[in-house]
Amino acid sequence: MPVALLDRLAEIVGPAQVLTGPDCARWAVDWTGKYAAQPLAVVRPASTAEVSGVLRLAHETATPVVPVSGHTGLTGGGAAGGALVLSLDRMSAITEINAAARTATVEAGVILSRLHDAAAAQDLVFPVTFGARGSAMIGGILGTNAGGSNVVRHGNARDLCLGLEAVLADGRIVNLMSALHKDNSGYNLRHLLIGSEGTLAVITRAVLKLAARPRAYATATVAVRSLPDALALLNRLRDATNGAVEAFELMPRSYIAGHLQVVKGARPPFAEPHDFTLLIEVAASSDRDATPRPDGSIPIVGLLEAELAALMERGPVLDAVIARTEAQRRQMWERREAAAEIAFARAPIIDTDIAVALDKVEAFLDGAAAGLARLDPKGEPFYVSHLGDGNIHYNIYPSRDDPALGDALVEMIEGVAVGLGGSFSAEHGVGLSKLNTMRRRKDPVALEMMRAIKAALDPKGILNPGKVVPRA
Repeated sequence: MPVALLDRLAEIVGPAQVLTGPDCARWAVDWTGKYAAQPLAVVRPASTAEVSGVLRLAHETATPVVPVSGHTGLTGGGAAGGALVLSLDRMSAITEINAAARTATVEAGVILSRLHDAAAAQDLVFPVTFGARGSAMIGGILGTNAGGSNVVRHGNARDLCLGLEAVLADGRIVNLMSALHKDNSGYNLRHLLIGSEGTLAVITRAVLKLAARPRAYATATVAVRSLPDALALLNRLRDATNGAVEAFELMPRSYIAGHLQVVKGARPPFAEPHDFTLLIEVAASSDRDATPRPDGSIPIVGLLEAELAALMERGPVLDAVIARTEAQRRQMWERREAAAEIAFARAPIIDTDIAVALDKVEAFLDGAAAGLARLDPKGEPFYVSHLGDGNIHYNIYPSRDDPALGDALVEMIEGVAVGLGGSFSAEHGVGLSKLNTMRRRKDPVALEMMRAIKAALDPKGILNPGKVVPRA
């Protein structure tokens, strides 16, 4: 990288915050290990003004810039070979927790678990949660429109963001920092930037929705007879709890086997293995549902227990264990949140992230299994699902490390999902790994619109180039 450019960057953020050579190692490879590329340099601004200065310089010199937060992505969105990494990790202030309005104003570099702790101190909760919460940052969560385990009740990141501040490719700052729940004043630019993976602007601050901290949880690990039975259980629990189902996660037999094999000290959920195991969590916000009765029982737990008992008598539920302590609840969640650790313990792996309507999950799994048997009879499927919102992380361990086979398997999986009216990208983003899929499967007119928006906001193409939208 030209010394003169490094010197100008140092003037903006300070010499200690411009990293080169071996000091860039942390940003040179992604979490999966699949995308390794040496950045030109890493710049670590401490304010929106410094981000603006860096982007003005990058725009002036046509230097490509890749914004990065926690660097926990799975699709290569943070790969930065030959580009300047703009790391937002120093912008980590939680400016305000407004308990009255139930909002949090935060910078992009705030780690998710820190926001969870800050909200909890005010008896509130930020509902987005997933296994990487100890390293994922708000900028990346918004940049990919992340989901997680509570989407079934609270929605994706886009649904939990009221306002944004962002810096455009030429350094201009756009202030959309509203705390309003209703604002129909023109195009929804906030929603446009959320999920754009840093290709349109760099998100620097946000106003996020908080919710009341649940007064009690009812958490259970449940074995069901079939996927239609699981869907019927979800709808029954939603009705019985007035929509208080927070999580409804599916772990098939292969997932439980993988957990026992990979995670030290892991224990099976039941004495006998089952084809379909669920993690269910219901949250009580009212004292009526959370205050212990004279016998010590908690109403919301009793409600879940009664519903499961009734279905065990009829047959759809084969077995169930209800958490009686917080330690038991955490143990149940640790089993589900080990998904990435389990999946990437083997290689090679084909990892995908699809979504279908809830009543199409079984059809997708059957179609994908048939496709795998046709293309790679010795390949092994491995999946886990946010079943409550139809998101399936469908992975395959192919029988051989063959790029052509890998491409064929990905095309098969996306074809089954799209053929059922689903999406080939649910919550991990597009990055690099789904560019070919975007070219094959995205509506051509939609791609033309995306390219036009990209050209309008980033005419020199410097922001996260080569990601999300395939070239024409």
